[in-house]
Formats: sequence, C-alpha cells, structure tokens
Amino acid sequence: MSHIPVLLNEVINYLNCRVAKQTFIDGTLGGGGHSLAIIKKIYPLGKLLALDLDKDNIDNFQQIINKLPYKKNVLLFNDNFVHLKKIIYSLNLPPVKGILLDLGLSSMLLEDSGRGFSFQRDEPLDMRYCNPPIKGSLTATDIINTWSVSELDRIFWQYGEETNHQRIASVIVKARLIKKIETTQQLVHLINQIIPVTRKNIHPATKIFQALRIAVNQELINLTEVLKQSMDVLSPQGRLVVISYHSLEDRIVKRFFIQQNKLRRIRILTKKPIRPGKEEIQYNFRSRSGKLRVMEKI
Repeated sequence: MSHIPVLLNEVINYLNCRVAKQTFIDGTLGGGGHSLAIIKKIYPLGKLLALDLDKDNIDNFQQIINKLPYKKNVLLFNDNFVHLKKIIYSLNLPPVKGILLDLGLSSMLLEDSGRGFSFQRDEPLDMRYCNPPIKGSLTATDIINTWSVSELDRIFWQYGEETNHQRIASVIVKARLIKKIETTQQLVHLINQIIPVTRKNIHPATKIFQALRIAVNQELINLTEVLKQSMDVLSPQGRLVVISYHSLEDRIVKRFFIQQNKLRRIRILTKKPIRPGKEEIQYNFRSRSGKLRVMEKI
C-alpha cells in the first residue's frame, strides 16, 4: 500500500507556504507526501528540512528529489525530531516559518518494515522506528520478556488505555516462563485469550501494540520535548501544525497550545481540531482518526 499524506490541503494552507527566503520543517518525513507538496510551494527561494528516523524513507525521498529541480533546496536528516533544535542551530538557514509534525504510523512501517508494528502479520517484536537500529536500544521483545508485571500493567493502561491491562500483563508474564515471546502472533494469541476477536469492536491487540510502540520509541516524551523546542526555533508569525491520531498525543498538543496561549506566546488558529472529511476517509481509511491543530507564534 502506498503512503497517502493525511489532510494534505489543510496542512499546506495552514503552514502558509509561499515563495520567500524562509525555512519549513517536516519533522516526520515518512513517505514524503507532505514534504513534496511543501517544497513545490516554496521553491525556488525557500528551504525544506525533513527528518526521519528510518533511513529508507530518507533514501527514497532523496531519489525522488534527485529527479526534480528542488534538490538543492532540500536538506534531509536521518534523525529524531527530538534533536530539532540542535540540528537547526547547526545550519545556516533562513528563518523558520513552519513546522509540520505528522505523528501517524506510516503505511510502509505497517506493511513493509518487518519490525512487528502490525498485529496482522507474523514478525519479530521489534517496533523500533530507528533504521538502521541503534545497537542495544530497547525493543518490544525486551519489554514483553523482561519488564515486571506491574510495569507491563502500567504501560498497557497509561499508553494503551486498555481496560484489561492487568489480566493481559499477568497472562504474558506467565507465558514467558514457559517460552520466550518473540513474535507478533505469539503476543496476539495471548491477548486473544483475554479478549476474543469480534466484528463489533477494534482488534483486541490494537491498544497493546500502541502501548508497546509508544514505550519503545518514547513517543510521548519526545513529543513533549519537540513542542517546547518549536517555540525556540520558530520565527515570529511562524506556524506549528501537528496531526495526532490518538487521545494521548492530542491531549499533549492541546494542553501545550493552551499553556502557550495563556503566556501570550502564540495564537491558536484551530479552536477545534480539523478532521478528515468523508471523501478523504473513503480513499484513505487510516486518516479517519487524524486531528490537526495549528498555532502561530507571536
């Protein structure tokens, strides 16, 4: 499945992309759909800085850009957006007028990475975004097989909001005494012992896989940090556009915007989050949970 950028028109409009000596940042390159649309709008005077933890995404986008006239206006970094401030300060770039953070899990990670992001495939329980993987970095296998029952219980509830968190944690700890849990289907089988699959509800493994992914990649910690950094790197009238996909992310973004607004450091441009319309959801079903929020630095 090819990657389809979520809320593309809304992102471009709210970023206020135009031809000028200014910089735009895509902190989550992914398939590059948003980045490509941004560079087309700001070329030839603007610069685009795009980051991604997966080097395959960087290499794929580089190949696309190499065939287009925008090559010299694009800077690509195989890095985490939590290092945004450090990267920006190391470069001689025009003022930063827009930052995009699309927090969604890309189709490529689910379909092609082989790293255990999808409970519909039988893959190793890895779930690290970084590619190539950082030696010794935490994996989902590490968490499932070494964390205590109380630690598993905590992340399943805190990061997955799974109501059966205690029972699932207990089943996992008992099962790993018999055999190490190393694949997605081993884990799904254990979850299904507690919550059977039905057509009415979301798949029982959805929230547990979300919790593990968040824990492995420190997603909420990094999101909180990059929001803070955005205030330092954005120039006046610069905009931050964030697309979140579950309540934990959206809550962090919403609270940060409200806090900064009270301090009179920003204007909130979206009183309510922008959601994909019916037409977009029809051709890109994974966009259905997207929520777009925008702020402008004063």
